[in-house]
Amino acid sequence: MSGKLEGSAIFLVIFMVLFTIQIANATTYNVGDDGGWDIGVSNWPNGKNFKVGDVLVFNYPKNVHSVVIVNKENYDSCTPSGKTLTSGNDKVTLGKGTSYFICGKPTHCQFDQKIAVTAN
Repeated sequence: MSGKLEGSAIFLVIFMVLFTIQIANATTYNVGDDGGWDIGVSNWPNGKNFKVGDVLVFNYPKNVHSVVIVNKENYDSCTPSGKTLTSGNDKVTLGKGTSYFICGKPTHCQFDQKIAVTAN
C-alpha cells in the first residue's frame, strides 16, 4: 500500500513543478496595447502566440466599455451573454483553446470591439 502512496506523492510533486514552470513562463498582454480595450481592436491578436496561463489585461474607462466572455455563437452574433467584467482593469488567464471576448455596450461589438484568442 505504501508503494501506491509514494507513487501518488511523486506524481503530485512532478505535476506541481510542471504547473509552476508553466505559470512562471506566462506572458501578460495588454489588450489593444497602448490604445486599450476599445472599438476596432479585433485584429489585435493577429501574429501573437498565446499560451495556456497567459494573462490578458483589459484596460478601459469604467462605464464606457465592459468585457463579456462569450461562446463562439455569441461572439459571431455580438450577443453579450456570458460572464461580464466591468472593473476597467480586468485580468483573464487563458485556458487551452479559443476564448471569445466582446464589449457588452450596445453597438461596440459590431464596431469590432471583440477578440478571439487561441492558447496552445
